[in-house]
Amino acid sequence: MARIALGVEYDGTDFRGWQTQQDGVRTVQECLEKALSKVANHPVAVVCAGRTDAGVHGTGQVVHFDSDAPRAMKSWIMGGNTNLPYDITIRWATPVSDEFHARFSAISRRYRYVIYNHSRPPALYRNQVTWNHRPLNIEAMRSAASLLEGSHDFTSYRSVHCQAKSPEKTLHSLKLYEHGKVIVIEAHANAFLMHMVRNMAGVLMSVGAGKHPPQWAAEVLEAKDRRVAAATAHPYGLYLVEIEYPEAFSLPKEPLGPLWLPDRMGGAFAP
Repeated sequence: MARIALGVEYDGTDFRGWQTQQDGVRTVQECLEKALSKVANHPVAVVCAGRTDAGVHGTGQVVHFDSDAPRAMKSWIMGGNTNLPYDITIRWATPVSDEFHARFSAISRRYRYVIYNHSRPPALYRNQVTWNHRPLNIEAMRSAASLLEGSHDFTSYRSVHCQAKSPEKTLHSLKLYEHGKVIVIEAHANAFLMHMVRNMAGVLMSVGAGKHPPQWAAEVLEAKDRRVAAATAHPYGLYLVEIEYPEAFSLPKEPLGPLWLPDRMGGAFAP
């Protein structure tokens, strides 16, 4: 059996999240496994680096699977994409050692949350951004974001349904970038809790709208109580953009998404 790693991109709009569910709803995992099984001519089960929620997009998702089918990497990419729906794409494929695990070998994850800050909603990309009609003060949001960086108990920033054993995570950085009416929140951590990025985005947008001072972000953190925070932000603007692994695995490096953002923004968003 050979182990293969894939880089996967998807528009989460019409999916009920990543993970296959018993009620038969449409999920990214189910579609990907069906496509790869056709290429392999045997059932294929994939393991992902990070499960995303309904409506959340992925430009840097990484999965692995095992197969004894003698296929070239090009065949996994082209054959997989031929059998995938329009809203999922395999970006790359590479053989990896048996020691590689898409989830447990990862050393960090990076998400981007895209906000369209305008008095009127966008007609285009309406499912790829979160619209906020209130003028947002990005400097206040940056001040609040800096208070969340580091190792903390993020109980106040995780879903009440989160099943993670520990609420303690290390947020390496929480940065904000602005281009015209677009604001991007970029979160880089060793791992994330359920709804953690969306809950941080909700708090930062409340601060940016002037409903709370920047210090409130730290007060929410210290409370260790989900009820004291802002409402969970919409999923539409959230993207899983990068999974970082040790260099020894030599995985391909791809530009970080969302890929529809103007090229001139690429340098500003470089990790």
